[in-house]
Amino acid sequence: MKAVCLAISLTLFWIPVLKAQDALETARRLENTIKSMRTLRADFEQLYFPASVSEPIQEKGELYLQKPDFMRWEYKTPEEKVFLAANGRFEMYLAAEKQVIRSVIPPEAYESDIIGILLGSRSVIEAYQIESVRFPTDAVHVKQIKLTPNEEGEFSHLLLEVDSRTWLLRRAVIIEWAGNKREYVFRKLRPNATLPGDIFKLRIPPGCEIIEDRGD
Repeated sequence: MKAVCLAISLTLFWIPVLKAQDALETARRLENTIKSMRTLRADFEQLYFPASVSEPIQEKGELYLQKPDFMRWEYKTPEEKVFLAANGRFEMYLAAEKQVIRSVIPPEAYESDIIGILLGSRSVIEAYQIESVRFPTDAVHVKQIKLTPNEEGEFSHLLLEVDSRTWLLRRAVIIEWAGNKREYVFRKLRPNATLPGDIFKLRIPPGCEIIEDRGD
């Protein structure tokens, strides 16, 4: 009987230890995979869940990324728009409004939530407390972890879903303090893909209004 009790006690002790080790290993493999990439091309789905609304705002498009600091989010549905970060400048093209908004990117922006993780400009292991977690998914062959920032910021925590075969980020859920939630789902990820030479240049259609946001 004592032997059985001891075995149960040891099991209860080791389960959280093994989960913590597994979560840290998942984060380490994800970080190493991102560090090994020069470029990335992927389809994405973005969902925004405002705290006061039951139905999410859903958008889809394609992501292009080139280290150290080039990124293009090309939204195709339901409305056409482009978020482009290149050469320390941010350009946002809104097709429906026929507007282009330009601004300077502050250095800390490259270390924020999803951008910092995708570019590898912020170490997941150093910047977050990492836990094993389970949340609803329709995927198999995945690892799920929770990241809580070491320093308080705009969000309380992130939930990451990592493909356990490729160690690429499949899904990220960002929980804001106000109760809002942002979710990104990535598909057809192509690390180290050859990108079009002009993909980080914004083609501005004739008649667009250009707004310079100087942060005044």
